[in-house]
Amino acid sequence: MAKRDQDEFSNLLAALYGGLLEPTPWEEFLRGFAVWLDATYATLILTAPGMTIPGTILTPDAPAAKTEDYAESFFASDPFKGLPEGKVTAFSEFLGGEAARNSDFYRDFLAEAGGDQVLGVDLRFDNGFEARLRATRDRSLPDFGMAEREAFQAIVPHLRQAIALFERLQVSGAEHGVYSGAVEQMGVAAVILDRQGRVVRTNAVADRLIEAADGIVVADWRLRLRDAGQRRMIEAMLKSLDDHPAPLRFRIERMSGGDLAAVAKPIAAPAFMRGGAALALFISDPNQEARLDPDAVRDLFQLTRMEANLAVALAGGGSLVEAADALGIAHNTARSHLRSIFAKTGARRQSQLVHLLHGGLQ
Repeated sequence: MAKRDQDEFSNLLAALYGGLLEPTPWEEFLRGFAVWLDATYATLILTAPGMTIPGTILTPDAPAAKTEDYAESFFASDPFKGLPEGKVTAFSEFLGGEAARNSDFYRDFLAEAGGDQVLGVDLRFDNGFEARLRATRDRSLPDFGMAEREAFQAIVPHLRQAIALFERLQVSGAEHGVYSGAVEQMGVAAVILDRQGRVVRTNAVADRLIEAADGIVVADWRLRLRDAGQRRMIEAMLKSLDDHPAPLRFRIERMSGGDLAAVAKPIAAPAFMRGGAALALFISDPNQEARLDPDAVRDLFQLTRMEANLAVALAGGGSLVEAADALGIAHNTARSHLRSIFAKTGARRQSQLVHLLHGGLQ
C-alpha cells in the first residue's frame, strides 16, 4: 500500500472507531469508505434474521427517498443477502450476471438507482444480529476491480470489531439506564468514587442525602464519614481494588437518629484503567417506608410484570395467599411465580426477598 494509501487507510480506521461515539454512528466512515473505493455510495445495515424492515440503515448523501423506499419496499425482497460470512462478494457474481439483471429487485430498484455494480460483505454475530456493508457505483463508472475488492476486504476485520464494540456499548448503555433509574425509584442513594476517593458521580437520591448533611457529607469532592473506622475501611478497600475485595456492609449513624444502611462494592474495570469509577456506595434508609414501583422492581431484577406485582405485594407484608388473592391469581400460580422470583433475585426465602426489596441492595 502506498504512503498516501496508508494515510487514507489510517484516517478511515479513525472514522470507523470514532464513529462509535458519534450521535449518528459511522456517517463519516461511510463517506470515507465510499471515497476509498471510488464508489458512489456506501451503505451500512444492521438487522436480525426475519426482519422485514432493517433495524438501522445508513447511506450518507444518498437521496433520503431512495433509502426510505429500499427500507420499506425492497429490503425484504433484496436477493443480495446471505453472503458468505466475512467475504467481499459482488452482486452480479452472487446471483449470476443474467439472473441478476432479470431479477425483480434489479428491475424495480437497482436499475433505477444506478445499476448492479455493488460489492458487499455480511458479518454475523453470536447474538443473532447481522451487519451488511455495501458499496455501490453508478453505471456510468467502470465496474469494481480486484484492487477495490482487496481494499474492501482489508476493512472487514476492523468493521467486525467496531460493530461488536458498538453492540456492547449499546447493551451496556441500555442496562445502565434501566438499573440506574430502577435504583433511584427504589430510594437507594448511589455514590461513585474513583481510586483516590473522590466523588465522581451521584444519583438524585444521594444528592438529597448530601444536601441534608445528616449522615453523609461531601466536601472538596470527597465523601466525609464521621466514623474514623469506616473511613479507614473505605480507604483500605480503594487501595486493594486489584485484589477484588468482597463487598463491605456497614451502618452510617445520623444525628437525627436512626442509621443508614450502606454497602460498598468495587466496580469491575480492566487493570489498565486507573482513572474513573472504582467504588460504588449504595445507601438506603431501612426505617423509611418503601414506596416500591412494580416497574422499577421489574426492570431491576428482570422480572415479568406479574412477578414484579407479586414481589411488591409480598414486600408490603402480606402472606403469599393474601398476595395471590389481592392479585386475583391462584395460590399455585403465585407459588410458581415466587420460585421464578427467587431464581432471578437470588433470594431463597420470602423474608429474604422482602429484606432485599426494602433494604435496597443491603
